[in-house]
Amino acid sequence: MEKEKFATFALCNHGKRTMERHFCLDDSPTFRMLELDEVGSTNSFLKQLNTPGDQRMTLVTAEFQTAGRGSGTNRWESARGENLLLSIRVMPANLPVRRMFAISEATALALKEALDVFLPDNNSLPSADADGTSALPGFSVKWPNDIYFEDSKVAGMLIENDLQGALVRRSVIGIGINVNQRHFLSDAPNPRSLADIVGHDVERRFVLEQFMERFTHYMTTIDEGKDDALESLHNLYKKRLYRFGEEHEFCDEMGVFRAKIIDVEQSGHLVLLDKEGKLRRYEFKEVNYII
Repeated sequence: MEKEKFATFALCNHGKRTMERHFCLDDSPTFRMLELDEVGSTNSFLKQLNTPGDQRMTLVTAEFQTAGRGSGTNRWESARGENLLLSIRVMPANLPVRRMFAISEATALALKEALDVFLPDNNSLPSADADGTSALPGFSVKWPNDIYFEDSKVAGMLIENDLQGALVRRSVIGIGINVNQRHFLSDAPNPRSLADIVGHDVERRFVLEQFMERFTHYMTTIDEGKDDALESLHNLYKKRLYRFGEEHEFCDEMGVFRAKIIDVEQSGHLVLLDKEGKLRRYEFKEVNYII
């Protein structure tokens, strides 16, 4: 990925001019952004879009999706013009298939960190420890790819990878972020928006800039291909997990059981330790949280 780009704008604050840094979303030789009013699915649109071979990242946003997709057969509900609906197509540099879960980790961490910015007490919270951990309250990553605030879902993603031999050729990442929508009509059990959490509407463009700054950073880490950097990314993802190390109820094809999350493997498999001391290992969709 090319180096991160920033623009600085003059803002008015009680008669004083202050400067605020924004991540730059302008097109470049390796990046392109398309803003659509309405589309069936941003993921479907982006998968069919032809771009130059050297364009490493393409971002598509939409005000409304007529066929927004979640994982599996789920649909993503979003009122027109109130949330962020986007897809990103990236062309990873030499990412092995065995480490393709790093794309999910990078996206989830970028989302979680971008949303944390908007918490009212964020500036007064302690900084991360030297090893990258912290006890910051706020958003967490619900394995494998949802963003939660407490027990409510604020954002989700759908990742579709194209493989070429032992490498990931491209990834299309569909993301929905509940930004300003206050009322949800679907039967989704626990949606919540950023505006509901912070108590006021939020500028969607600024949310997007915050996310893209962090996502570009993490993708650069992935493209550098250093094992220690990928390991650090993986460990950070685990430290940001919803309910990590806590005993709760889960459900698999055999029924409900109590267990705690003790690991997520580099492959993306979830590892639970149940009350009987048995290790249980799951792929996506093989186990559900009881919330």
